[in-house]
Amino acid sequence: MLQALANGLMLGGLYACIAVGFSLVWGVLNIINMMYGSLIIFAGYVTYFIWYGTKITPILLLLPVTLVMFIFGYLLQYLMINRVVKRPVLTTLTLTFGLDMILYNFMNSFFEATPRRIALNWGSFSIADLVFPIDRLVAMALAFILTFLLYILLRASRIGRAIVAVRMDRDAASLMGIQIPQIYAITFGLGAAMAGACGVLFAVAFPVTTNISGLLLGKAFVICVIGGLGSVPGALIGGLALGLIESFGSHWFGPQNAIIIGFVLMLTLLMVRPTGLLGVKGYE
Repeated sequence: MLQALANGLMLGGLYACIAVGFSLVWGVLNIINMMYGSLIIFAGYVTYFIWYGTKITPILLLLPVTLVMFIFGYLLQYLMINRVVKRPVLTTLTLTFGLDMILYNFMNSFFEATPRRIALNWGSFSIADLVFPIDRLVAMALAFILTFLLYILLRASRIGRAIVAVRMDRDAASLMGIQIPQIYAITFGLGAAMAGACGVLFAVAFPVTTNISGLLLGKAFVICVIGGLGSVPGALIGGLALGLIESFGSHWFGPQNAIIIGFVLMLTLLMVRPTGLLGVKGYE
């Protein structure tokens, strides 16, 4: 039971980092970014092939990959998605779904769908009977740090306060002189940057393959429903909750049923508390 708890916390930290960018974009722009899972896998593939070719420690690749993904997300939003962002949510959903199909098929053609993992051979250490793989511990710690840095950015910076203002009331923010298209592009770029960072960490701890891009997107949905939309603390709570649920579910019911339990919890919360644990009414 204690090992399941430890595994759940390590997994939950990574889940929180995965969901926070997805939640931010959905909460601020009202865009369901269907390509989010593919962005994570794309960053994971890029990290793997750079490591394979150069043997550079993937931790050193975290910042450059994140920066490149931010620029990609910023340009994608500013040049393309901003043109349809005020239209019904089905329009933006269809657009991001189409972009996801393009990126997904590009990865299958260029990288192939073979699972790839960065084998660091860092080993593990034990406390009593508990085993802690060092690569997963490092991934969890960096995931928590990135989530905390995003929270500080939103709370303490001028850009962050503008993003929060747009999330709460777009029209009032516009009257205050905030450039809405610019903030939308920055927000989408931050979401892509978090996806890129998660891709780097995911490649360190788990195999990456295009076959799980849809699964990662589904997990982001579940975490947003559990924790609350557009909330960094909500993503953290939701990610830890899902990690623990899957870990204990795997221990009790088998790993093949652990994912089902998370989705059942999501459906239950949608019926009884659609705003999530830390969500705000009006953003469910």
